[in-house]
Amino acid sequence: MTAQALPSVGVETANDRLKRSWDNWFWGSMIAATLLHFGTFQFWPSMTAEDVSFTADELEAIELPPEIEIPPPPEAISRPATPVIAEAEISEDITIAPTTFEDNPVEDLPPPPESTGEGDLGANPTFTPYTVAPDITNRNEVVRALEREYPPLLRDAGIGGTANIWFFIDENGRVQDTRIQQSSGHDQLDQAALRVADIMEFTPALNRDKKVPVWVAFPITFQVR
Repeated sequence: MTAQALPSVGVETANDRLKRSWDNWFWGSMIAATLLHFGTFQFWPSMTAEDVSFTADELEAIELPPEIEIPPPPEAISRPATPVIAEAEISEDITIAPTTFEDNPVEDLPPPPESTGEGDLGANPTFTPYTVAPDITNRNEVVRALEREYPPLLRDAGIGGTANIWFFIDENGRVQDTRIQQSSGHDQLDQAALRVADIMEFTPALNRDKKVPVWVAFPITFQVR
């Protein structure tokens, strides 16, 4: 067997040495700190903190918006009345009277309303009732007028068009007024159509068996053949 070495009694350890020297280290550091503190004030007595404050050069007043008055809530809307469904019995034997000319001869119809004389019918184009439309009576003369009045520049260029013309025809079939209803797209053709319209002659318009003045529209066409 080998003998183990036992620590000898009375030997000083590192822990014992630290405990013994602690007071010396503590008071030594306190004295050093005090000397450093006083030395700092001795060599730098005027040390001061930097001024970092600031001031505003101008103040601006903000005008507050006016107070808004909130209107009161609207009054409650009354509820609609409850609808009542009506009941009616319709007889299946009810028929509508016939409205054809065969069942109602022209001779039995009431006469057309007489003119009251209010306003001038020829002042502006307006709806005028009639049962028989006026018809052109001088077609050959109108054809020659179309050839004569066709603007040469447009005819040679192959440009044609149709102008719708208003005619105010009196109860004797004479043309009293002509106006452009829809242009042909060329002013020269429109003016030529009006010149042709001035020589056109018509039969009187009839409302049943009575001659009446009417406004009617006819197309006048210029085309290269």
